[in-house]
Amino acid sequence: MLALFLIVVVDLIGFGIIIPLLPFYGEHFQADPQTVGLLMASYSLAQFISAPIWGRMSDRAGRRPVLLMSLAGAALAYLWLAFADSLWMLFAARLLGGLMAGNISAAFAYMADITTKENRAKGMGLIGAAFGIGFILGPAIGGILAGPDPMAADYRSPAMAAAALSLAALLLAFVRLPESLSPEIRARNAELPRARRLAQFGDALKLPGVGLLMLLGFLATFVFAGLETTFAMWSRRAFGWGPEQNGWLFAYVGLISAAIQGGLMGRLAKRFGERALISQGAAALAVGIGAIPFCAQVWQLYLAMAVAAYGFSVINPAFNSLISQRTPDTDQGGVMGVTRSATTLARVLGPAWAGLLFAWMGRDWPYFSGALVMAAVLILAVVFLARETTTAEAATPGDELSPDQ
Repeated sequence: MLALFLIVVVDLIGFGIIIPLLPFYGEHFQADPQTVGLLMASYSLAQFISAPIWGRMSDRAGRRPVLLMSLAGAALAYLWLAFADSLWMLFAARLLGGLMAGNISAAFAYMADITTKENRAKGMGLIGAAFGIGFILGPAIGGILAGPDPMAADYRSPAMAAAALSLAALLLAFVRLPESLSPEIRARNAELPRARRLAQFGDALKLPGVGLLMLLGFLATFVFAGLETTFAMWSRRAFGWGPEQNGWLFAYVGLISAAIQGGLMGRLAKRFGERALISQGAAALAVGIGAIPFCAQVWQLYLAMAVAAYGFSVINPAFNSLISQRTPDTDQGGVMGVTRSATTLARVLGPAWAGLLFAWMGRDWPYFSGALVMAAVLILAVVFLARETTTAEAATPGDELSPDQ
């Protein structure tokens, strides 16, 4: 578990380096806010296409080969990004990076392999903590390397640092990460016809509560991805910030996320349960993101972002844990890939929608609309989720499998 955690941390630091940089990189090539939204969405569009493929491959060939291949591809994508000299190259590098982003779904599946149903929320929270640490160190490193001036930012050094970190994660995975999926399960998965496998995924998605969980995860990610996409442009106009200031703020958000998902998620899940955490998270995200347009001082902005960060930090591992508990052990990789595709689709549509609102209606409208969406999520969670998931608990497919599976 520790080796997987370290690999995801190193990889996510590289990913986090790019976050405060990319909107400024796009504007450097004369992209308007709507185009910046599409640039941020391009990575997730490619990931949306590739995630189920990587997930199915990890079920058949194992988690380790998928992690190694995708980490190598990510390093190449960052190198291309470092030497991009036009907007189309920027888009192309991000598309390649998205295609190689199978390491995340494989990491979730790996964690599902090595945890029991009782401690799966804690395990998913550990992966979430790796995300948090990546968002602590990555944006801070990227912001420092790029500099505080949005008109004279260094775009090459952060991308080169991200490539180096992906190579470091690749080396760590090669040396320290054993295969988590037994040869028997891989052989059984390899013998399954594609049509049967797709039918199994469809059956898993039809289990009570799973469809609603995916919808809630989709909407939460839709809103938060819109925030990530537009915030650098918003802060530049509202406070005159450049990459460095945005990097420190995203590092602060990552610190909160790591503290919650790595240190508190297991205890929160035991005390409140995953369903209640989804409702809590929806309420917090609605309040935090809705408060951003009203922040006139920096301390107010940090407070609003802390509330939003708490909301998103508890929703993600909670819905991942509930979905994994309703999935047969032999299909964890495939279903996690499908689940990842749903949230990745949100990262395609969320940035595109937020960029469009920013360009057409003004800088505050991505946050007003996000607050409304999360209010709807809260209503859905309170009214429907408890009833649907209570039904789901009566039919847990993993319990029907023998211990050696």
